[in-house]
Amino acid sequence: MDELLIRGATLYDGSGAEPCRADLAVRGGRIRAIGTDLAADARRVIDADGLALMPGIVDSHTHFDAQLTWDPFVRPSPALGVTTAVIGNCGFTIAPCRPADRELTMRNLTQVEGMSLEVLQRGIRWEFETFAEYLAFLRRRGSAVNLAAYVGHSSLRTWVMGEDANRREATRAEIAEMVALVDEAMRAGAVGLASSTSPAHNGAGGAPMPSRLAGDAEHLALIEAMGAGGRRGVYMVTKGAQMPVALLEEMSARSGRPVMIAALLHNGTNPGAVFADLDAISAANERGRRLLGQVSCCPLTMEYTLASPYPVEGLASWQAALGKQGAALEAVLADPLFRQNVRDELARPSAFRLFNGEWDKVHVVQVAQERHRALEQKSIAELARRTGKDPLDLMLDLALDEDLQTIFTAQLLNSDEEAVARLLTHPHSVVSLSDAGAHLTFFNDAGFGLHLMGHWVRERGVMSLAEAVRRLTHQSAALFGLPGRGLLRESWAADLLLFDPARVGRSTARRVFDLPGGAPRLHTDAIGLHGVWVNGMQVADANGLIENAALAGELVTHFEHRA
Repeated sequence: MDELLIRGATLYDGSGAEPCRADLAVRGGRIRAIGTDLAADARRVIDADGLALMPGIVDSHTHFDAQLTWDPFVRPSPALGVTTAVIGNCGFTIAPCRPADRELTMRNLTQVEGMSLEVLQRGIRWEFETFAEYLAFLRRRGSAVNLAAYVGHSSLRTWVMGEDANRREATRAEIAEMVALVDEAMRAGAVGLASSTSPAHNGAGGAPMPSRLAGDAEHLALIEAMGAGGRRGVYMVTKGAQMPVALLEEMSARSGRPVMIAALLHNGTNPGAVFADLDAISAANERGRRLLGQVSCCPLTMEYTLASPYPVEGLASWQAALGKQGAALEAVLADPLFRQNVRDELARPSAFRLFNGEWDKVHVVQVAQERHRALEQKSIAELARRTGKDPLDLMLDLALDEDLQTIFTAQLLNSDEEAVARLLTHPHSVVSLSDAGAHLTFFNDAGFGLHLMGHWVRERGVMSLAEAVRRLTHQSAALFGLPGRGLLRESWAADLLLFDPARVGRSTARRVFDLPGGAPRLHTDAIGLHGVWVNGMQVADANGLIENAALAGELVTHFEHRA
């Protein structure tokens, strides 16, 4: 007997083909049959008339590495249609990690990924040191979604170099040690190697994340180790200006493996930069090198306070404030020279920073003092015009007057929808960059797939629903070589998403308090979602995550070559 029969659904199979109306039966965690008028010999039968059925979403850019140790339900992703998550992006992993480096690793994550140090200290279960031990821990722990894990460059450097990891380049001997660690991780089942050279990625005390100190020789040695012996590995990097696409093409050529490049977002003050990168990626593909650009279908909008202002922490001029708290931080923010340095830097165009001085896109969300209530929901640009003040001075003065408790929001990148539509439809782009598991108090884009299908397909019509489903499922599953996933096919994994195409989307964000110690995070609800199954087990329905759902996800450590 089948466990599940979904009858009369409009099937979008993940290949990009036109949909068809059919039944789908599940047995033993696999799709047993797809056809018309299948016998209703199942423990549960769902009449899906008017609903669409697709493979579950593959989220290729998440940061759940720490959260998975305390939350095997991987909130909020299953309730937003995600059935497979790739963790370890940008190289910000928690393994390998020696006990002596745990505090540094957590403090790095606090800075670079906007995570709460108290949450990490309360929540992480350190039952591992090596990468192989971390994978074994995840397998024992179980998860609500399937997982594939990168080995992280910054963690490799910290394991080999200790506190020097974010201070200098590695020696030949140290690179050789890292190469051995990459080999070990790939043998254990890593999906690839992840790194970052982005100037926005700073760790504890404002120091660069370790991978940013690596020279070209180190990057090349590690990617060659990743791809050695014909392995199915993917190199993922969030690149800075010092890492041109030409170097990444050389990495692909020398390793024989795909290179996934993040984060390709449209910058309104330097609008041609992202398309220049995509042109270079296209040219590399024409020469037989597989390069792909990770793009987002969401505007990058963040909530923040000046006590932890992630949007501006990538500015070189802001380094004087990093790592400071209380009175010491307030003294820096009040310093006229500091402010002038920030203004001068913002006046210079850049394609590699989050904030670019677009003050009309920065708003006061919530004030701490009643006498400032009239400022809420107004832009900094508008308030500056009213008062005749410089916008930076206005924001900093307001924050200082409220002991840095004022909540601001900034729409940073990807706000030009015509430009974003070009990114989403580019032949060598991958719709991704949810950052799920990180920046929990700043934004929540874990529902990116629902947003793609609702906003960009139904409302904007920039692509067909069949193509959107392909980009959310089979494209990434095939790239990573996830066996038996990403398509609706008989005998393949029953990773399924049942939804209403006329309603699908995501809600506005709200705060919930379910992190260790009751700490807050931003949460969005699914709209038009009727069910999510991972390996045939239902994990979410129209009301969200199913309490006490089975931890049916698989840790994928074997990857297959396929078209």
